[in-house]
Amino acid sequence: MRFDRCKKLFSNFKDLEKLKVLICGVGGVGGYALDCLYRSGIKDITIIDFDTFDITNQNRQIGSEFIGEKKVNVLKKLYPNIKAIDMKLTPTNIEKIDFSKYDIVIDAIDDLETKIALIKKAYPKIISSMGAAKRVDPTKIRVDSIWKTQTDPFAKKVRDKLKKENFKKDFKVVFSTEKPIKCDMGSFVGVTGAFGFTLCSEVLKKFI
Repeated sequence: MRFDRCKKLFSNFKDLEKLKVLICGVGGVGGYALDCLYRSGIKDITIIDFDTFDITNQNRQIGSEFIGEKKVNVLKKLYPNIKAIDMKLTPTNIEKIDFSKYDIVIDAIDDLETKIALIKKAYPKIISSMGAAKRVDPTKIRVDSIWKTQTDPFAKKVRDKLKKENFKKDFKVVFSTEKPIKCDMGSFVGVTGAFGFTLCSEVLKKFI
């Protein structure tokens, strides 16, 4: 059977099957979180993204061979039965989303203002990805409180912005202690994919 080996590993597999997960952003990180959750037997997955696949995505994104097609449309074909929302997330429309229907919200977006709005609205169901680009060592990936992140410049921006908005609540993030390489738009699937898998693992561990 398809999920036999998952059932042997997760004693509460039937409960995991019932999880409702929302993934915000299905690029180099979120796409692998989707793949991991789907292959682990999570049946109720919703994805939100607005972008189309470009040739520059092909070094790291699942489905990126379909250049010019909407990411959510391609991924819905590759992962039957998921729910797909074609929408550009903004601080304004995040306020209109009903997060109460989800057990967990994965934040895999990279726009700072939108990420902050998502964290504040989806808390305490949020688990967030920090900076995965410009790194080559997946062994430096860590999971910790947003307030305990280190080395990651993007995580510092998130912390500073949350402090400025007087948000002091705690939530987990995936980040890297590897110092970013100085380059323009560099990314490596060995790290971005590992970020996505780590997000998936944290979701499963949270409900085991």
